[in-house]
Amino acid sequence: MQESYLFARMPPVMWRVPGRGSRGNGVSEAIFVTLATNGELGARVRRAAVHLESCVLCPRECGIDRTAGERGWCGAGLEPRVYRHMSHPGEEPPISGTGGSGVVLFSHCTMACAYCQNYRWSQLHEGRDRTAAELAGMLVSLAGAGCHNLNLVSATQYLPAVLEALRLASGEGIRLPVVWNTSGYESPAALELLEGVVDIYLADLRYSRDDAALELSDAPDYVETARAALREMKRQVGVLERDPDGTAARGLIVRHLVLPNDLSGTEDSLRWVASELGRDTFVSLMAQYYPAHRAEGCPEVGRRITRAEWDRTREALAAAGLENGWVQELPDGLSGIAGTEIAPDQGPERGA
Repeated sequence: MQESYLFARMPPVMWRVPGRGSRGNGVSEAIFVTLATNGELGARVRRAAVHLESCVLCPRECGIDRTAGERGWCGAGLEPRVYRHMSHPGEEPPISGTGGSGVVLFSHCTMACAYCQNYRWSQLHEGRDRTAAELAGMLVSLAGAGCHNLNLVSATQYLPAVLEALRLASGEGIRLPVVWNTSGYESPAALELLEGVVDIYLADLRYSRDDAALELSDAPDYVETARAALREMKRQVGVLERDPDGTAARGLIVRHLVLPNDLSGTEDSLRWVASELGRDTFVSLMAQYYPAHRAEGCPEVGRRITRAEWDRTREALAAAGLENGWVQELPDGLSGIAGTEIAPDQGPERGA
């Protein structure tokens, strides 16, 4: 039987597991390597590129022709805009391990959360446009830095280039598991292209009420869309599996950020996860909310959660009967690895 973390208590934001040995570049080989070898990954790149001609990569299905220079709701162009790539120590324990997670932070986003701590790149669109080859170089550098995995954060809008970058990186010998770090707001078209490419889905379940999702994240039909996406992710990769040193090899982790005034609908979301995805699903319950971006001064979300709110959240977790995961402790202040504290990649612009 797989050992459970049994909702280990973790410090705010910086989640570490002491006493784990480093696995260097990892034990498990990424599943995308097989697709790269047999030519299927190249075929996926071509199929994904067709979607750009009438873009349906995200649930908004703008239908604009990005190959002709048109830009839809997210504002993304053809080439991936990257704010930062780095080894990140602050993800869930089996994601960051002891060597860090190889994070790539993509600019633009398919949602517009009023409280987004990553707003500088997700909504203000800071970053630099990169080719697929340049993105592949970033993945190679993260592997060389000893990261456990390739953690692609909010990358859906650039799916064709991401798939091509993985294909190119495979040719350079990269074999690290792929983490798809997502808001959960994913389309069937994107998930179909990702099957057999993604090893680990690290997916948010933000809301259980569509009115809250629309007001706070401008995300129509979020609840039905995200729940359908999580079901598909679970079908593709199953329950979280870990290598002998505890680092993630394959599976689904569901993240839930608790919002003030229960705007996240926590009790309903946890009950849904237990009943629809299974009580053995790994859940990351997050207390790190703070009023970033447009949330500052907002009556409903302009404060951190209270101790009483967090205690009710813990009670809801116990009532749901979920067996595996991690619970943050209430933070005392802003972490140095919060999104608002992350500096962009340094170096010359392309062609400089």
